[in-house]
Amino acid sequence: MARILQAAGEHVTISTREVLAPMPVENPKETVLVVDDDPAVRLVVAEVLTDLGYAFIEAADGAAALKVLQSEVRIDLLITDVGLPNNLNGRQVADAGRTIRPDLKVLFITGYAENAVVHHGHLGHNMHIMMKPFALDALRRRVTEIITSPSPVPPLRKNRDAG
Repeated sequence: MARILQAAGEHVTISTREVLAPMPVENPKETVLVVDDDPAVRLVVAEVLTDLGYAFIEAADGAAALKVLQSEVRIDLLITDVGLPNNLNGRQVADAGRTIRPDLKVLFITGYAENAVVHHGHLGHNMHIMMKPFALDALRRRVTEIITSPSPVPPLRKNRDAG
């Protein structure tokens, strides 16, 4: 099972030393930080990442995610829900992460309206969005496309993730 991070004050805390090691994957290609307060969503995303051969770190809220982003651990992609508990939403986590890691690739997964993450009409360089619910194959394709692309990935067309 992956390490799950929660901010201080939550019922579970894990030391930074324990948290910063991604789950071992034989010959991992890249490491993905998965941020969602719903354990079921984290589990599904983790299964997809494992199938793809990516290492991953899980965080249950924005504060825990920021601890990882502020560390030296390699993060190739941030996958985050928009609606997170404890005063930091997914967009705020992504923006804070970008101040530390300017080229950080971000995939928002959300059930909220797209305008919850879009600022001034656009997402920003290497920022992408998938609306919940989405097909697992669509998530697999999108993650692979984002991680393997050296340049900005074109935005998704509406309904592309439906199947």
